[in-house]
This record gives sequence, C-alpha cells and structure tokens, in this order.
Amino acid sequence: GKQAPGQGITPMAAIILVRGAGDLATGVISRLVRVGLRVVATEMDKPLAVRRTVSFSEAIYLEEKTVEGITARAVKDPSDSLSILTTLGRQMIPVVLDPACTSAATLHPAVIVDARMLKKTPEPIGYSPRLYIGLGPGFIAGENCQAVIETRRGHYLGRVIWHGAAEDDTGQPSGDPQRVLRSPANGTISSLVEIGQTVKKGQVIAMIDDQHAVVSHLDGVLRGLLRTDSLVTKGMKIGDVDPRNDPSICTSISDKALAVGGGVLEAILSRPEVRTVLWG
Repeated sequence: GKQAPGQGITPMAAIILVRGAGDLATGVISRLVRVGLRVVATEMDKPLAVRRTVSFSEAIYLEEKTVEGITARAVKDPSDSLSILTTLGRQMIPVVLDPACTSAATLHPAVIVDARMLKKTPEPIGYSPRLYIGLGPGFIAGENCQAVIETRRGHYLGRVIWHGAAEDDTGQPSGDPQRVLRSPANGTISSLVEIGQTVKKGQVIAMIDDQHAVVSHLDGVLRGLLRTDSLVTKGMKIGDVDPRNDPSICTSISDKALAVGGGVLEAILSRPEVRTVLWG
C-alpha cells in the first residue's frame, strides 16, 4: 500500500537519486530507467540547461517533460514522499525541487549520482548512500565520493575511476569552440531563435538586457539555448550551434551523455551490495 510522507521506502524498492537533471544527467537517467531501475532527480528552482529539449530539468518549468519516450514530472515539495513515490509508480521520473538534497533522508536512496557538473568540490548533504558517484571535475574517488565518471570527451570518456579524479576542467569545449555561444555581458537573456531552427553565421540569436547581441559564429542548427529571462553572467555558456545542420539532434540525447550513463551503470552493477537492493 501507499506509505505516509516521510516514511521512506523499503530496501527492496531502493531508488537511485540523481542530483541535477540537465542534458548529461538526463542521459544518465535514461540509461538507468531503461534497464528497470527507479530514479528520482533533484533540481534547483530555476535550472539553467542549455540543451533544454533533452533535459528533464525542464519539468520544473513545464510540470512535465518527455525525452526519448521517458517522461519526467515536477514535484515541488521535497518532503512530499507520497507524491514522489506516486510519480514513480506511474512510470515517470520525479524531478524534485530540492537543491539541498533534503529528500535523501526520507527516500533512503541506495545510490546518489551527483550530475550537476558544478566542477568544484560538492558540499556534504548529511546522508551516506551505499554508493556515491560523482560526474567529472570536483570529485575525488575515496575522498568525496566512491567513484568518479570521466566526462571529458576523448579516450577516457565514460570510464569509472575508483581511485583519484577525473581530468581537470580545461574551460574549453570539445570540438570547434566556435559552436559555443557565450554571453557578452551580465544580464537577462531574451531568445530570438528557437532550438532546432537553422541559423546563419552572423545571425543574432539572442539579446542580453536588449542591449548586447549574441551572434552565431557558424552556419548550422541551434542545438541549445538558455530560457528567456534566465540571468546570465559575462562569458557564461548560454547556447550551442551545431554545424551538422541536422535538427533531429536537438531532440536526441548526446553520445557523451549516454557514454557517461554507461559508466554510471557499470559503477552501480559492479557493487554486489548495491545490486541486491535495487533488484531484490
């Protein structure tokens, strides 16, 4: 039967809690869900996903968001365990408005995956799962997590690191740096182009405070762009133009996100004490 809020869930029905629901986290979540695992995501009140069309974090704005056939639904109260569990029971991903991860204390996840990509040492949350996995820079296996997944493109992308850290953040995007759109100033963004539309080199994609133009450096398709009214800072990545000019990529989880998701899955399945509580 249904349990009262705050009662938690039994170990036989253990869940995986993913911190963050941007495009990388969404790739991780999709891989876990497709093999029958139960996943809850947490987010902040105004997520800043560039690739919004493939980010479950959009549920915070839209109530629901479907990516590649999997639907996420917002739960605004992190203490409302009943709503979280009911959403799971409906085969949906609860995206809980819970930046401090307070819901971990009531949900008792067997695994926590920090997929926020803050690229700095995370703050402690006061809850210790059986397995804590960190994505990318800022995590050191054996110090602030048990396993790190490499997130930098290249030969080691998606690998599980049980001792040490992922490669340092270079601050440079993989591939052609011209594809990345950065804010020319501090302010509020207003988009002029929709994700998935074809753009030309020199075209104005967005404005910051209606004064500073964000211009595409390439011909291609707009693959990602922050939501209108998002607060941005000078130099911040706010968008992405893909020169392949294939609109279908705008609704597809990236190869990078799926590779990282595969690494998370490997880390989870390599621990027998974790496997037994996830599948019984």
